[in-house]
Amino acid sequence: MAMIGDIDVGDFPLLLAPMEDVSDPPFRALCKEQGADVVYTEFISSEGLIRDAAKSVMKLDIYEKERPVGIQIFGAVLESMLKSVEIVEASGPDIIDINFGCPVKKVVSKGAGAGILKDIDLMVSLTEAMVKHTKLPVTVKTRLGWDHDSIKIVEVAERLQDVGCKAISIHGRTRAQMYKGEANWKPIAEVKNNPRMHIPVFGNGDVDTPERAVEMRDVYGLDGAMIGRASIGYPWFFKEVKHFMATGKHCDPPSMQERVDAARRHLQMAIDWKGERLGVFETRRHYTNYFKGIPNFKPFRMKMVTSDEPQGVFDAFDEVLAEFGDYQFA
Repeated sequence: MAMIGDIDVGDFPLLLAPMEDVSDPPFRALCKEQGADVVYTEFISSEGLIRDAAKSVMKLDIYEKERPVGIQIFGAVLESMLKSVEIVEASGPDIIDINFGCPVKKVVSKGAGAGILKDIDLMVSLTEAMVKHTKLPVTVKTRLGWDHDSIKIVEVAERLQDVGCKAISIHGRTRAQMYKGEANWKPIAEVKNNPRMHIPVFGNGDVDTPERAVEMRDVYGLDGAMIGRASIGYPWFFKEVKHFMATGKHCDPPSMQERVDAARRHLQMAIDWKGERLGVFETRRHYTNYFKGIPNFKPFRMKMVTSDEPQGVFDAFDEVLAEFGDYQFA
């Protein structure tokens, strides 16, 4: 079984990846219900937290039913990171995760996220300082390296472990790749197979079918899978992976009624949490996957993603049920 500090996360846990404007409390709740073992918040700017930027502070909202939950922060300035650890601790998460992997330019240009892959010594010293500054287990999410020529992930992971990191999640791409090409899990397996490693090593990137999750466990020998894009608008992915791992068979996909119910709950929880305007806007990205594969669905989807008022979206859900209630998903 995998342990993050003294938290037992089970045999081959499935972790919900931290995704900006996706991994919010409503979506985390749905994923948790469907079998996610550990959920992470959207990544939070340490500088934003210190400035009390409302959007950053709001991301600290966590709920008892989603435990164990990790709050993920990013930054490259030691003083800010340590101050943000204190703010994060006050909201009572189970885990603090440091993002050393986000490839987007606005983060990287400040030397944070994947930008820190150009300065491994800083990455290690920041981690060590944060470990010493909190009683909570500190974990790291990162990538293979800055580019193909600078992959030193085996050494990096060992150094992070040596300064007290309690688990590491590795995305199988470099920063230069962004999200293009295929994720390469071999270097992640090399980290796991390093005889000096004793903390859990979780794989991330391209876990988009139950078979791929099994491959990550059985072929690459990793301790768990962190799932990101495959879960957007499809929280059932966690349940489907677990069912397949237990039985070797695929379970039936969710029915139209289940999908509409989940989409409706998702939207209502989002509105309750962040207000009507943001709730409607930030839930839109999920609808394509909630209703993927239905023929002639475009007019209904357009109504969902262009309605500015909640009622318009709720009406669209009702229309979908009336029109496609008997649709059989393959």
